[in-house]
Amino acid sequence: MNLLTIGLTEKIMNDFLAVKQSEEMIIGRVALEHKHMYRVWTEQGDLLCEVSGKFNFEALSREDYPAVGDWVMLKPRTNEGKGTIYSVMPRFSKFSRKSAGRTAEEQIVAANVDTVFLVNSLNDDLNLRRIERYLLLTWESGANPVIVLSKADLCENIEEKLAEVEAIAFGGVPVIPISAEMMSGIEQLDPYLLPGKTVALLGSSGVGKSTLTNRLLGDEKQAVNEIREGDDKGRHTTTHRELIQLPNGSVLIDTPGMRELQLWESSEGLTETFSDIDELAENCRFRDCKHHDEPGCAVALAIAAGTLPAGRLTSFNKLQKELAYIERKADKRAQTEEQKKWKNVAKQLKQKKKIK
Repeated sequence: MNLLTIGLTEKIMNDFLAVKQSEEMIIGRVALEHKHMYRVWTEQGDLLCEVSGKFNFEALSREDYPAVGDWVMLKPRTNEGKGTIYSVMPRFSKFSRKSAGRTAEEQIVAANVDTVFLVNSLNDDLNLRRIERYLLLTWESGANPVIVLSKADLCENIEEKLAEVEAIAFGGVPVIPISAEMMSGIEQLDPYLLPGKTVALLGSSGVGKSTLTNRLLGDEKQAVNEIREGDDKGRHTTTHRELIQLPNGSVLIDTPGMRELQLWESSEGLTETFSDIDELAENCRFRDCKHHDEPGCAVALAIAAGTLPAGRLTSFNKLQKELAYIERKADKRAQTEEQKKWKNVAKQLKQKKKIK
């Protein structure tokens, strides 16, 4: 496999050469993540890899482990089709969310992504607040968002829906309506699907990600299920994150539908996503205005005048509180991890003294 066609850049190659430990070491890209195992694309073919014992020992959190899209340094095992991963190359982007459960831990959905297609269907399940959440995390990831509105052939009031989405798509975010079934509008995605570039598909179950993948691939590779009757919501068809190379040389990361998308350290993304509120706040009488009932609040005046939907401010406040909560939990977790680290160091020193 030619690694240049799947996104290898001069910067990534230089990062690899800087940490390369021996001539046996090669570079590859994680295409699929199993439990503690990784399918890696290399110039020697696909290798099934695990991380080294030292890697496992030194990893402090899930963020340190390889994710789909990562470039890694590995050593192949002769004639086994397997390998051992020793290092993850620095990421230029990563789409993360808070992992499920009560612990404040980061889960990397996809790494080294150039563009994120935020797929939402033009049916009764279209949710502007969910799109805001996806936009926030995409801006924070370092990738560029594109809002893809699927199932356009099933939408009777498409112009109205487009206007609603475009009203929250600040920062020049493209909004592209498509119908994968009718092969309509898909050509508008071509400028982002370039050789050597990586695009991630993100969205809820049933929005048409797998159908879109099949159309771009020109093959029925991904299983497709019908949406449920009654609530227009879908069933999971993609069960894992996976790199897929398209015929034109670009790389696609298909992901399972996300029922839950909890934020993870997205303060910069919040400003980018809600730039309309941020700009209005510049004209508030008080610098620390909370946009509740303070006198001279420009945001409140805009809502009263009908130029800013009240739902935008409600969503902004909710996401801001959620981020503050995650930050507090992450700080406590970091303190606990630091204490554990120093306890392990102290334990190792005691063992060395006993040996002497």
